Amino acid sequence: MGFLGWLHKVAHRCRDGTGDGGWSMVGKMGNLFALTGGQPFYVNGFNTYWLMVLAADPSTRAKVTEVFQQASSVGFTVCRTWAFSDGGWRALQKSPSVYDEEVFKALDFVVSEASKYRIRLVLPLCNNWEGFGGKPRYVEWGKAAGLDLNSEDDFYSDTTVKGYYKAHVRAVLSRVNTFTNVAYKDDPTIFAWELMNEPQCTSDPSGDKLQAWIEEMAEHVKSIDAVHLLGIGSEGFYGPATPERSQLNPNALSGRVGTDFVRNHTAPGIDFASAHIYPDLWLSHTVSDSHLDFAKAWMEAHIQDAGSKLGMPMLFGEFGVSSKDDRFDDAFREAFIGAIYDTLLSSTGKGGAAGGCLLWQLFPEGVENMDDGYAVVLAKSPAATRMLALQSQRLRALSSRCSWKCRPGAGKRNLKRLLMEPAASKTRG
Repeated sequence: MGFLGWLHKVAHRCRDGTGDGGWSMVGKMGNLFALTGGQPFYVNGFNTYWLMVLAADPSTRAKVTEVFQQASSVGFTVCRTWAFSDGGWRALQKSPSVYDEEVFKALDFVVSEASKYRIRLVLPLCNNWEGFGGKPRYVEWGKAAGLDLNSEDDFYSDTTVKGYYKAHVRAVLSRVNTFTNVAYKDDPTIFAWELMNEPQCTSDPSGDKLQAWIEEMAEHVKSIDAVHLLGIGSEGFYGPATPERSQLNPNALSGRVGTDFVRNHTAPGIDFASAHIYPDLWLSHTVSDSHLDFAKAWMEAHIQDAGSKLGMPMLFGEFGVSSKDDRFDDAFREAFIGAIYDTLLSSTGKGGAAGGCLLWQLFPEGVENMDDGYAVVLAKSPAATRMLALQSQRLRALSSRCSWKCRPGAGKRNLKRLLMEPAASKTRG
């Protein structure tokens, strides 16, 4: 069978800390994600934000299953996908607290299918951007109700609009899945909630307005669901609270968008730190090693701050490079993925705060019309596929204590070699 084959088999059997295939809730233990019983849980996963939309249409619902099948084939354990769609086409929430039951059933299907393939879900509850409604739609609803709102950032301060958001949180967390008859707030399939996808508040660079909102909404989420992990969903930009870190931001503007990585994550109820990694979007200069240098420095700083300043796990919720930018070819994209994985492992291998990362984004064949440039289609990306699978093997080896208890000595030595080998070196041949 060989060591890797044996390791994959044993790690798969022990992946959730239970030999009988049990499905335990993920929590945290200090600066590590952990399963019930204390076994570390390291995340290798992906984003596919549009799963609910495809599930709502019978002609495309099978693509949801296909995504999870393919993700499982490379050992992915976590998927990040939207638990919101506010107004507009095929909306989950058609207006404040008015839901399309068929779309809600589509989200039920996504959760149910994820469970079948032992893939857990990170579910953001709103969007900062106008895609799928988000913050702008909530403000539109407020204006339609006669509120005197002057900015999209009134989302964070207007009592009525905050009430709209709180009602949505309650509706989703309290939802009883029509396929499994399990309430979302009780379902171990859900890895974590996120307050928002990439929150920003550009009208208040001090960060005070967004900080108050995070604190209020974290308390609200925990009042409904005190069990599941809760993150913010932030891009990770440093703000006024840590001026010594400002030089790590990708550009000057990113330090003035109302976010503050360390301060934001001190809010009571926030369980893990989150950041995204997009040097192709954030850095203005041409392709060079500086993109990879930035990604490594960005990750190392956030991992260090999550562990030493915050005492919590660090999850990189999105990372990717666009193929629509002609500065980047497949070789660079593969080098970028390898750099992300190797930087993560340099922390996890030492027991650091790096909890994992989520690729943006995994696609099945046949839906390329939705590609934003970041799609990874496994059937068309053999080198990347090998990298994703190897990272999953490495992280399962770390988290499955029985992977070396079952075969002492040689198992430890081979595990050490597996973790030390750069990810990029495994993409050839």
